[in-house]
Amino acid sequence: MAELPLSVLTLLALAPIAVVMLFLVILRWPAKHAMPVAYLATVGIAMLVWKTPGTQVVGASIHGVVTACNILFIVFGAILLLNTLKASGDIQVIRQGFINLSPDRRVQAIIIAWLFGAFIEGAAGFGTPAAIAAPLLVAIGFPAMAAVMVALIIQSTPVSFGAVGTPILVGVNSGLSNQPTVVAHLEAEGISHSEYLYEIGLNVAMVHGTIGTFVPLVMIAMLTRFFGANKSFREGLAMWKFCLFGGLSLTLPYVLVAWLLGPEFPTLLGSLIGMALVVTAVKKQFLLPEETWDFPEESAWDPTWKGNLEVAAHVETGPGQHGSLLKVWSPYLIVATLLVLTRTIDPLKAMLTGPAVTLAWPDILGSGISTKSQPLYLPGFLFILTVTLSYGIFRMKGDQIKTSWAESAKNLWGAAAALIFAVPMVQVFINSESEALAQMPLVLADGVSALFGSFWPLIAPTIGALGAFIAGSNTISNMMFSLFQFGMAQEIGVTESVVVALQAVGGAAGNMICVHNVVAASAVVGLLGREGDLIRKTLLPMTWYALFAGVLGMVLIYGIGVNVGTLGLVLMTAFLAYLIVLGAKTSRG
Repeated sequence: MAELPLSVLTLLALAPIAVVMLFLVILRWPAKHAMPVAYLATVGIAMLVWKTPGTQVVGASIHGVVTACNILFIVFGAILLLNTLKASGDIQVIRQGFINLSPDRRVQAIIIAWLFGAFIEGAAGFGTPAAIAAPLLVAIGFPAMAAVMVALIIQSTPVSFGAVGTPILVGVNSGLSNQPTVVAHLEAEGISHSEYLYEIGLNVAMVHGTIGTFVPLVMIAMLTRFFGANKSFREGLAMWKFCLFGGLSLTLPYVLVAWLLGPEFPTLLGSLIGMALVVTAVKKQFLLPEETWDFPEESAWDPTWKGNLEVAAHVETGPGQHGSLLKVWSPYLIVATLLVLTRTIDPLKAMLTGPAVTLAWPDILGSGISTKSQPLYLPGFLFILTVTLSYGIFRMKGDQIKTSWAESAKNLWGAAAALIFAVPMVQVFINSESEALAQMPLVLADGVSALFGSFWPLIAPTIGALGAFIAGSNTISNMMFSLFQFGMAQEIGVTESVVVALQAVGGAAGNMICVHNVVAASAVVGLLGREGDLIRKTLLPMTWYALFAGVLGMVLIYGIGVNVGTLGLVLMTAFLAYLIVLGAKTSRG
């Protein structure tokens, strides 16, 4: 099989992804049915074509199961936190607080998904933002599918600097460190490896900052188009001024922090500053449209919008029923604080990740693949710790506690059935290398690169997005492809740090359609079985994001002139200008 031409090997490497898209997105199978088929297809190609050793396939599968259990722990904690607030009745006070701030669902989506979600991404990453933001949106009256869609769309701009910079400091760093070609380049440039990472991070921030400014506009336009009574993009575009303000409130400090402090804190600090600015603006009615937008009556909702997470639709009493808004928000404040502290205080992080509290299986069955779990460091443990504290804060009774745990365990089973095959499929795909062939993702990237030549910067973000879709992680995508992207840049004679930055940007955008994130977020709101419908929707903004990043990359490398990058920038600018003009006309009308 090693003699097969690159074109054939590329198609075979693409087959596992094609199987996922066919069954999950096109045929709309539930993930719990589609992913076992995808796993078997991947194992078959790995063993029959790639000649991957059986022990390696088993080792990768076991590592995948352990990783799936880590994800399920996070999902369970997020579900339990919401069900605890439901059982205590305090979720209604949170709902009323948002209604008092602004009853406009568009504004609520920007505050909760875009800004609060970005803050959680900056602290924790690992799909945690969607697991927190989506159920919170459902709790205040969003259809489950709408809540998950907007929570996934924001899994883009904040992601590259999520988990205090892990995709750059671990992902890109691991991909490039100690590589002879990279070392030689840095010696020729006279800069250190850390300075080079800073340069890449700043490029990432500038590209993300440009595109991210428009993410709230795209997100809100999709919200009104797919979930409004009138099925209209215009109703979202009508608040273009506030959307751009919400975008800039995060992206301007985000870029500034990347420039001044490096890759650890752009998302964390940018989102905090953004929340302060946007909440203040809402209170002052700054740039808000005159008309309030809401979903149609629940009785008119399409059945596919609904999950099995039920929250009472109306609030009969105000915030005084259970105490102050600060008290009822305290579980979210506690979990956010714990996430930040455990990720930024080195002694605390070391205590939670040390050998004594790490479950590890090195070199599984002699496969060369290792796996581990650090349960005390996972966000799931912090969720459960917060829930335990909440029992005292809300003086909950035994029956309330029992109900919250029972409902949470019930919601977890569907996600387990999907993830227990989805994650091992990914790990077999990534760990498919043999003596004859490199791992499938690299063969796939090699095949794609042969088609583009000097236009490679245009497609580089798409490779990053593909890696995140496959691996479920911007960090893993960067580990897999950063050196490949560096080599492609050298091959076509362009700036390496820009192309590697485009990889990281695309890897962040790919989180919008990553099966892990979609299944996890769907599980939290009881929407399992409709993952394909969600991916069909989020594929639109993901494609726009990756293309926009590629266009900006071409301009950064080749400059403004008579070239493809400039043409693409003109077209992208015209598209965004059209959206704004359409929104302006709608708001005046």
